[in-house]
Amino acid sequence: MSIAEQRTDLQVAPTVDVTDAGLGLRVLQRVVLPMADDMDVLPLYVETDLDRGSNLAVLDASDIEEEEKKKKTQSSAVVNAAAGVAQSLIRALGNPSGMGDLANRRSALITAGERVSFGTYFNAFPASYWSRWSVIDEVVLRVKVSGECTVVVLRSNAKGHVHPVESIQVAEVGDLTIKLPLSTFADGGWYWFDIVAGPKDVTLESAEWAAQTDRQQSGRVSIGITTYNRPDFCVDGLAVLASATDVLDVVDKVYVIDQGTQKVADHADFAASTKGIGERLAIINQGNLGGSGGFSRVMDETVRAGTSDYALLLDDDVVTEPESILRAVTFADLARRPTIVGGHMFSLYDRSVLHAFGETVAPYSWWWGPAPRTYHGHDFGRRSLRHTSWLHRRVDVEYNGWWMCLIPTAIIREIGLALPVFIKWDDAEYGIRARAAGFPTVSMPGVAVWHVPWQDKTDAVDWQAYHHLRNRLVSALLHSPYKRGGSLVSESSQHQVQHLLSMQYSTAKMRLMALEDVLSGPEHMHRELATKPAELRRVRATFADAQSSPDVEAFPPAKRKKPPRRGKEPTSPSNPIDLVIKAAIGGLRQLRPVDPATKDRPQAVVASQDAHWWILSPLDGAVVSAADGVTVSWYKRDPELFRELMRASAVAHARLYREWPALAERYQQAAAEFTSPEQWRQAFEA
Repeated sequence: MSIAEQRTDLQVAPTVDVTDAGLGLRVLQRVVLPMADDMDVLPLYVETDLDRGSNLAVLDASDIEEEEKKKKTQSSAVVNAAAGVAQSLIRALGNPSGMGDLANRRSALITAGERVSFGTYFNAFPASYWSRWSVIDEVVLRVKVSGECTVVVLRSNAKGHVHPVESIQVAEVGDLTIKLPLSTFADGGWYWFDIVAGPKDVTLESAEWAAQTDRQQSGRVSIGITTYNRPDFCVDGLAVLASATDVLDVVDKVYVIDQGTQKVADHADFAASTKGIGERLAIINQGNLGGSGGFSRVMDETVRAGTSDYALLLDDDVVTEPESILRAVTFADLARRPTIVGGHMFSLYDRSVLHAFGETVAPYSWWWGPAPRTYHGHDFGRRSLRHTSWLHRRVDVEYNGWWMCLIPTAIIREIGLALPVFIKWDDAEYGIRARAAGFPTVSMPGVAVWHVPWQDKTDAVDWQAYHHLRNRLVSALLHSPYKRGGSLVSESSQHQVQHLLSMQYSTAKMRLMALEDVLSGPEHMHRELATKPAELRRVRATFADAQSSPDVEAFPPAKRKKPPRRGKEPTSPSNPIDLVIKAAIGGLRQLRPVDPATKDRPQAVVASQDAHWWILSPLDGAVVSAADGVTVSWYKRDPELFRELMRASAVAHARLYREWPALAERYQQAAAEFTSPEQWRQAFEA
């Protein structure tokens, strides 16, 4: 099966501000093909190996655990089946740089006798989201084809069950207009279409999903990228925007908030890559205020300029599907009320893998994670949309990550800017704050970026551990529905003990500093916004577990005086009683003197994924690799430091639990001030 090389002279109207005099239609979503010569992304746009579906069971929640054990490596059969299609698509797009104009991404040649489906992530129509959140009650599919073929329209429901809606025979040239209701998608479901070529090759000239509406005029958007010493990433992202001429038609400004020392504007390719953006581009240099400071600057600049309806926040380490910008703006234009529209996150390194489909915060534990009945790490290269039932149920979220997030300026004016937290939890808190004010967030299928995945980051144990805990606590003090934060305080205490049992004393210290700052009250947040990261790095550098090397040979060879009992390594606690016993034994052992022989050499080398407290607590020292695989550190047991940090942590957690109601009141009373543009502008100027 292949899509052969094909160019057409078809003139494509932009997605936004499109009016058909006869029908009064506005295009909601165009069918597009990949913009880059990357075979891995092909399953996100077209499904060609339809025969394999007969051998696949529908993937449901009960299958996820087993699937997780098998995935991460694409099936070679799938790769081989798609290879010819991908190479033909690359030729059809006709741009070796992978930065083709969007108008060249809409047509393709379908080989005689073959069937191609557009029931894919980027090209199926997420009907349930439009039905639930927009003013649209009917969608129109418009397909232009040349050649003898059959166009089959299909739909799914919330359970993932699929059935055909209509089958249309085309003898020679087809300009099809098919009206489809949105009245039966209460809980989920998609529309899409397949094309079955006849005895000769068939040309898909264009296809799009449209709706009749009186909201014909597109909203305007300002795009904001916050960057810190990633000029290569940032310039590449700007080049994608510069090539997307029809996207730029709806853009007022592209703000780059450069907070680093390696300036984007000094990059060798900056001028050439941004030429297409022209005067829309504004580079703003400011001190490093983290993601919250950079994105707050974008929000403030957008609102103060007064020309845009939306601010679109983008990370600097992403590759954007430009069509997503048009779709996000269009969906926001047609939403029932001002709505935050978020994009999903695919892995930049494994590009068919969807990392985040929907995000929520569990109210009792106050921890972020995938929305119920969704799963991180779904690989479309192994399981297509039609064969993954949980993707068909509509997912309602509480927030969307700021790797890609479109926020109406009307919302910014009403609820203010981000929390002054530097990094972590600013996006989650903003979505929860917006929801409390009556503004929903929709994580929209077909709107996405490719982002550096977070599972290989070390931020849970390095200096950023401070921000993980401090900002989680602050957001809970502002929004938790429970009088004393639910289980948050007790869980934090347990995690602190686990870090201490693991000889991660620097991490425990970062978390202790977070507790102490939260207890000091909300005044510390803006006061220490710019200076805290340097302080954290300075303090952490004094701990042994923070000393790292890229070479494990930099440390003495590991040696144990005694082998593991009966040759068995420690295992994960199997039940609550086993957990208590192992924690008690590990805790008591921390109070014993360190074996003098272990002061000169570690007892073991432990991989990052194995560095659990029940493995580390029986040791006096271990060389442990970082999650990113770049460095290793020598963890050393220190009974005196263990006692000191354990005692201070117990006191701080007890005080936090006792003072929670009063602290919550203080933070809630101060929230409007420390998220206000006026107070943020003082930080920008400083």
